[in-house]
Amino acid sequence: MIGWFDSHCHLHLCEEQEDASKLVAEARTAGVESMLTVGIDVESSRRAAALAKHEGIVAAAGVHPNSASEFDDVAAGAVAELLAFDHVVAVGETGLDFYRDACPEVLQLEAFTAHIRLANAHDLALVIHTRASAGRALDLLEDLGAPERLVFHCWSGDSEELKRALSLGAYISFAGNISFPSAEPLKEAAASVPEERILVETDSPFLTAVPHRGKPNRPALLPHVGAALAHARNTEAEHLAALTTANARRLFGLE
Repeated sequence: MIGWFDSHCHLHLCEEQEDASKLVAEARTAGVESMLTVGIDVESSRRAAALAKHEGIVAAAGVHPNSASEFDDVAAGAVAELLAFDHVVAVGETGLDFYRDACPEVLQLEAFTAHIRLANAHDLALVIHTRASAGRALDLLEDLGAPERLVFHCWSGDSEELKRALSLGAYISFAGNISFPSAEPLKEAAASVPEERILVETDSPFLTAVPHRGKPNRPALLPHVGAALAHARNTEAEHLAALTTANARRLFGLE
């Protein structure tokens, strides 16, 4: 069986519970052979780049929208420097979060714009976070010119937003919340995404899938997300593992 690819995790946060080398070993034992570890600010992006020295790990560098007020010229320069590293294959986590009130919208829009331009300039994938904001994020991508490769992680948009995202060539990634009893809209969305555009992730240490919901998440639990996603798509987990791994490798330029 082809191993799983966790298309979005935060190993720097998982390290607060367990050593990274042990997390990676545990994941491999569970059938997770590859993962993208994602920065949320300059410090964690540097840590992600360092962790990508492990076999099977690649990294994304960027500043999360909830920290967009920290994305000044110095931070932008630091992120740009990290994008030159061989195993840094994506820009992000960036995007818009209008669910929380952590950062003014205008600063989030400015930071997201800068990240879009970085991805285009460096020909890298763009890792997008949206919460109560998918429509605005899509507007900006359409106005600026979406990067050739982009992914909406932990998808939460509606059916029309999904159509718009797919029309931009975006990949759509699903996390552990697809296993929750209340996730019928997510399951319907997952069933409608074309095979060549779907991804699976843990978003660890967040959004732990059933049956471990409520406990800290980690990449080794990705097969539980995969099982729920496979059920939503009426397919076999083995098929989904092969499919999503091939998609992730294509998205992140690892083919």
